[in-house]
Amino acid sequence: MFESRHISIRIHRSAAEVYAFAREPLSFPKWAAGLASGLTRDGDRWVAHGPGGDVRVRFSPANDYGVLDHWVTLPDGTELYVPLRVVANGEAAEVVLTLYRPPGMFDDAAFARDAAAVARDLAKLKALLEA
Repeated sequence: MFESRHISIRIHRSAAEVYAFAREPLSFPKWAAGLASGLTRDGDRWVAHGPGGDVRVRFSPANDYGVLDHWVTLPDGTELYVPLRVVANGEAAEVVLTLYRPPGMFDDAAFARDAAAVARDLAKLKALLEA
């Protein structure tokens, strides 16, 4: 079992609109800093080029439940699961990402930095959708 943090933000757009934008792999580089280098398709996966090497990303299929889970495979083969949900909240939406502490990350400050980075990403998503 991994330590986790739930990081969320309210976006003043319908859940359907938020999901429609956020589910597109090509929209991720617009708001997710870890994929800012862009994504290229490779079969059923996507590849992002980063300073530590290429990472492969697999996204959950389109669905009616607001599920935007994705799996990131690091250059060393480690796969990270990233649960991400869009949930209706009246006429707005809540976006919730569960951040798991990766195996071997013993530094609390590093985990806190990862959580802060996710919060910045979600704030960017909010800014894009509310503009």
